[in-house]
Amino acid sequence: MTARTVPVVVIGAGPTGLAAATLLGQYGIETLVLDRWESVYPLPRAVHLDDEIYRLLARLGIAEEFAAISRPAHGLRLLDRDLRLLAEFRRGADLGRHGHPEANMFDQPQLEELLRTNLERHPTVTLRGNVEITAIEQSDGGQVRVRLTDRSTGEADTVTAGYVLGCDGANSLARSTIGSTMHDLAFAQRWLVVDIATDADLAQWEGVHQVCDPVRAATYMRIGERRYRWEFQLLSGEHAEDYRDMTRLHSLVRPWTGDLRAEQLEIVRTAEYTFRAQIADHWRKQRLFLLGDAAHLTPPFIGQGMGAGLRDAANLTWKLAAVLDGRLPEHTLDSYEAERKPHARSMITLAKLVGTAMTAGGDTGNALRRMLAPHLHRLPSLSNRILDSRTPALHRSALVDRGRLGLGLAGRLCPNALLPDGRRFDDLAAGRYALVTSAAITPALRSEIHDHGGVLVTAPPGTALHRWLRSGHTAAALVRPDGTVQRTAPDPKALCALLPAQGSCGRFRG
Repeated sequence: MTARTVPVVVIGAGPTGLAAATLLGQYGIETLVLDRWESVYPLPRAVHLDDEIYRLLARLGIAEEFAAISRPAHGLRLLDRDLRLLAEFRRGADLGRHGHPEANMFDQPQLEELLRTNLERHPTVTLRGNVEITAIEQSDGGQVRVRLTDRSTGEADTVTAGYVLGCDGANSLARSTIGSTMHDLAFAQRWLVVDIATDADLAQWEGVHQVCDPVRAATYMRIGERRYRWEFQLLSGEHAEDYRDMTRLHSLVRPWTGDLRAEQLEIVRTAEYTFRAQIADHWRKQRLFLLGDAAHLTPPFIGQGMGAGLRDAANLTWKLAAVLDGRLPEHTLDSYEAERKPHARSMITLAKLVGTAMTAGGDTGNALRRMLAPHLHRLPSLSNRILDSRTPALHRSALVDRGRLGLGLAGRLCPNALLPDGRRFDDLAAGRYALVTSAAITPALRSEIHDHGGVLVTAPPGTALHRWLRSGHTAAALVRPDGTVQRTAPDPKALCALLPAQGSCGRFRG
């Protein structure tokens, strides 16, 4: 084949790679996605995402389609080993600060089908499947060569890229290419993951059921119209192969399936996973970046594994588009790891803490959970924190002007609030820089923002954005294309100088 040169190659067409390619396509960046599989990998994996990631799906253009394949989760129940209720944390029906339900269950192959179909809307993006990446090579500061083999014909090919995004999973070739290694954060548990389909009604509460048992911890949740997910901690000497048929599996799921006969339950998948907590020691070398599972692995106890990868994509792609367009200097790409690595580590630490609290401690741990859990609802701040989908602020970087004490709005996401005209913030910002202010605006300032390709969002008294600015003790906030606050100031004019120069990147093609 004829060698091809493109600005960006994305390796891996899972949710992270597809999200990154779509965002680049929205900015008109020519992008080639390479994947080992010809079509969507058919087996279920991730089943949960929060309202922040739902907001990103809306940015990608698939909010309505995702609503049709997902269902909100009603909250969390903590159960003891005999499935007696220890505590319950219910979610209301109201939308979260991001304009979507705060907890959502779905089937990952269905989500990937939506992402692949949606990718076809962007003519600058090409998806090529059924290829094996054999090598990634880059010279000092130069372009990157990706060597690959067509799995159907055996024909070798080479693609040259300005930048490569390694979204190639836990066994990442991109990670080994840059000499990065996974740092173990001291957590490993073997679990059996079971997906079952049935037309019968299990008549179970439609939130997440967490069995807190150091011997056989378990999780149950409904993820679709006829799909259910169980996860069971494996005992020493047990393996997924022991549960390939319903004969042995039925005893594990029977507490939820009741009198249903085994033949009424269809096994979609049983698999063994080792839940790990790991993070790569560095995420970039020259023009090659790591995203998603290539950069971090999160235990599933807070349902943030896939979401972390999509946050990587949202953080990096707008910066990369602006660098390619000449609106930002190349060194600002260093902010990707500076911002995302501490955030990912915080989420991994939280997942470890939750997993340990639910599964550790032996008989003593069980006794403590029986004693303490029923009283947690009496602590509103703790109950709210358990259900809160808010994640930590990003660390200080070249694109986050955050104080040393970490106070204020910088590094945090601007809420996707309703505006007076009925739209939401994201509808108006549309992937561009936005200046949100409650201060008076002059025609000259409005013109200056427009000339830089930004958008002005006013926050009159009584609106959600006005209250948000007041909570940060400021009158103006400069919000980046990924929704993160870059800097605040009492005078909006002081923020205009930070707007990048106009360029094609400013013309978002949602």
